Amino acid sequence: MKRRLLGLGAVTAAVFAPLLAAGPLVAQTGRPVPYWASISENEARMRVGPSLDYPSNWIYRRRDLPVKVVQVLGLWRKVEDSDGAQGWMHVRLLSDTATGIVTAEIAPMKEAPGDDARNLFRAEKGVVGRLSSCAKGWCAFDVHGQKGFVRAEDVWGGTSK
Repeated sequence: MKRRLLGLGAVTAAVFAPLLAAGPLVAQTGRPVPYWASISENEARMRVGPSLDYPSNWIYRRRDLPVKVVQVLGLWRKVEDSDGAQGWMHVRLLSDTATGIVTAEIAPMKEAPGDDARNLFRAEKGVVGRLSSCAKGWCAFDVHGQKGFVRAEDVWGGTSK
Protein backbone atom coordinates (compact mmCIF):
# COMPACT_ATOMS: atom_id res chain seq x y z
CA MET A 1 0.00 0.00 0.00
CA LYS A 2 1.43 3.37 -1.02
CA ARG A 3 1.12 6.32 1.32
CA ARG A 4 0.85 9.74 -0.25
CA LEU A 5 2.21 12.75 1.63
CA LEU A 6 -0.05 15.78 1.53
CA GLY A 7 0.88 19.33 2.45
CA LEU A 8 3.63 20.72 4.62
CA GLY A 9 2.41 18.94 7.77
CA ALA A 10 3.06 15.48 6.33
CA VAL A 11 6.45 16.49 4.95
CA THR A 12 7.38 18.07 8.28
CA ALA A 13 6.31 14.93 10.13
CA ALA A 14 8.36 12.72 7.81
CA VAL A 15 11.48 14.87 8.15
CA PHE A 16 11.28 15.41 11.91
CA ALA A 17 10.00 12.00 13.06
CA PRO A 18 13.47 10.38 13.31
CA LEU A 19 14.81 13.39 15.24
CA LEU A 20 11.85 13.44 17.63
CA ALA A 21 12.50 9.80 18.54
CA ALA A 22 15.93 10.61 20.01
CA GLY A 23 16.85 8.90 23.26
CA PRO A 24 17.37 10.50 26.68
CA LEU A 25 20.78 11.99 25.84
CA VAL A 26 20.47 14.44 22.98
CA ALA A 27 23.65 14.98 20.96
CA GLN A 28 22.58 18.46 19.84
CA THR A 29 22.91 19.90 23.35
CA GLY A 30 25.03 17.28 25.10
CA ARG A 31 22.59 17.51 28.01
CA PRO A 32 20.32 14.80 29.28
CA VAL A 33 16.64 15.44 28.66
CA PRO A 34 14.62 16.48 30.56
CA TYR A 35 16.41 19.51 31.97
CA TRP A 36 15.30 22.80 33.53
CA ALA A 37 15.26 26.19 31.82
CA SER A 38 13.45 29.47 32.30
CA ILE A 39 11.82 32.00 30.01
CA SER A 40 14.32 34.77 29.21
CA GLU A 41 11.94 37.29 27.62
CA ASN A 42 9.00 39.37 28.85
CA GLU A 43 6.84 37.72 26.18
CA ALA A 44 7.38 34.22 24.80
CA ARG A 45 5.18 32.15 22.50
CA MET A 46 4.74 28.43 22.92
CA ARG A 47 3.90 26.83 19.58
CA VAL A 48 2.21 23.57 18.65
CA GLY A 49 5.22 22.55 16.52
CA PRO A 50 8.94 23.30 16.13
CA SER A 51 8.76 26.16 13.63
CA LEU A 52 7.48 29.72 13.29
CA ASP A 53 5.01 28.26 10.77
CA TYR A 54 3.07 26.62 13.62
CA PRO A 55 0.45 28.59 15.54
CA SER A 56 0.96 29.66 19.14
CA ASN A 57 -0.95 27.72 21.76
CA TRP A 58 0.21 29.90 24.70
CA ILE A 59 1.77 33.33 25.14
CA TYR A 60 3.77 33.73 28.35
CA ARG A 61 4.24 37.23 29.69
CA ARG A 62 6.44 36.42 32.62
CA ARG A 63 10.22 36.48 32.49
CA ASP A 64 12.02 33.83 34.61
CA LEU A 65 9.05 31.44 34.58
CA PRO A 66 10.49 27.92 34.93
CA VAL A 67 9.94 25.31 32.22
CA LYS A 68 11.11 21.74 31.82
CA VAL A 69 12.71 20.95 28.46
CA VAL A 70 11.44 17.51 27.45
CA GLN A 71 12.66 17.35 23.85
CA VAL A 72 15.26 19.04 21.63
CA LEU A 73 15.04 19.58 17.87
CA GLY A 74 17.65 21.89 16.35
CA LEU A 75 16.99 25.38 17.72
CA TRP A 76 13.61 24.35 19.14
CA ARG A 77 12.80 23.00 22.60
CA LYS A 78 9.64 21.17 23.56
CA VAL A 79 8.85 22.49 27.02
CA GLU A 80 6.39 21.78 29.79
CA ASP A 81 5.16 24.41 32.23
CA SER A 82 4.13 23.97 35.87
CA ASP A 83 0.52 23.29 34.82
CA GLY A 84 1.57 20.49 32.45
CA ALA A 85 1.01 22.41 29.20
CA GLN A 86 3.49 21.37 26.51
CA GLY A 87 4.63 23.03 23.31
CA TRP A 88 7.65 24.27 21.40
CA MET A 89 9.77 27.37 22.05
CA HIS A 90 12.74 28.73 20.16
CA VAL A 91 15.99 28.41 22.12
CA ARG A 92 16.49 32.21 22.11
CA LEU A 93 13.43 32.53 24.41
CA LEU A 94 15.01 30.32 27.07
CA SER A 95 17.74 30.70 29.66
CA ASP A 96 19.70 28.23 31.78
CA THR A 97 18.95 30.33 34.89
CA ALA A 98 17.45 28.07 37.57
CA THR A 99 14.10 29.46 38.66
CA GLY A 100 11.09 28.11 40.50
CA ILE A 101 7.42 28.92 40.96
CA VAL A 102 5.67 28.46 44.29
CA THR A 103 3.03 25.75 43.99
CA ALA A 104 1.93 25.66 47.65
CA GLU A 105 -0.72 28.13 48.82
CA ILE A 106 1.92 29.71 51.10
CA ALA A 107 5.62 28.83 51.16
CA PRO A 108 7.44 30.13 54.26
CA MET A 109 10.88 31.48 53.34
CA LYS A 110 13.19 30.53 56.20
CA GLU A 111 16.46 32.02 57.43
CA ALA A 112 18.12 28.59 57.12
CA PRO A 113 17.10 25.24 55.66
CA GLY A 114 14.95 23.57 58.32
CA ASP A 115 11.50 23.69 59.88
CA ASP A 116 12.87 25.21 63.09
CA ALA A 117 14.52 28.17 61.33
CA ARG A 118 13.03 31.64 61.68
CA ASN A 119 10.47 32.73 59.02
CA LEU A 120 11.70 35.68 56.96
CA PHE A 121 8.97 35.97 54.31
CA ARG A 122 5.87 34.19 53.06
CA ALA A 123 5.71 33.51 49.32
CA GLU A 124 2.25 32.98 47.87
CA LYS A 125 1.30 30.53 45.16
CA GLY A 126 2.53 31.75 41.76
CA VAL A 127 5.52 33.72 43.06
CA VAL A 128 8.57 33.20 40.82
CA GLY A 129 12.12 33.38 42.13
CA ARG A 130 15.62 32.18 41.41
CA LEU A 131 16.87 28.90 42.85
CA SER A 132 20.55 28.60 43.65
CA SER A 133 20.70 25.19 45.29
CA CYS A 134 18.51 22.43 46.63
CA ALA A 135 19.58 19.85 49.18
CA LYS A 136 17.91 17.69 51.81
CA GLY A 137 14.44 18.89 50.84
CA TRP A 138 15.21 22.64 50.95
CA CYS A 139 16.01 25.19 48.22
CA ALA A 140 17.67 28.60 48.43
CA PHE A 141 15.09 30.97 46.90
CA ASP A 142 15.61 34.60 45.87
CA VAL A 143 12.62 36.77 44.96
CA HIS A 144 13.97 40.13 43.75
CA GLY A 145 16.63 40.24 46.49
CA GLN A 146 14.48 38.81 49.26
CA LYS A 147 16.32 35.59 50.06
CA GLY A 148 15.45 32.58 52.14
CA PHE A 149 14.99 28.82 52.05
CA VAL A 150 11.78 27.09 50.97
CA ARG A 151 10.77 23.45 51.06
CA ALA A 152 11.57 21.82 47.71
CA GLU A 153 8.06 20.35 47.65
CA ASP A 154 6.60 23.89 47.70
CA VAL A 155 8.23 24.97 44.40
CA TRP A 156 8.33 23.64 40.84
CA GLY A 157 11.35 24.20 38.66
CA GLY A 158 15.10 24.71 38.64
CA THR A 159 16.86 22.12 40.71
CA SER A 160 13.90 21.38 43.00
CA LYS A 161 12.82 18.02 41.58
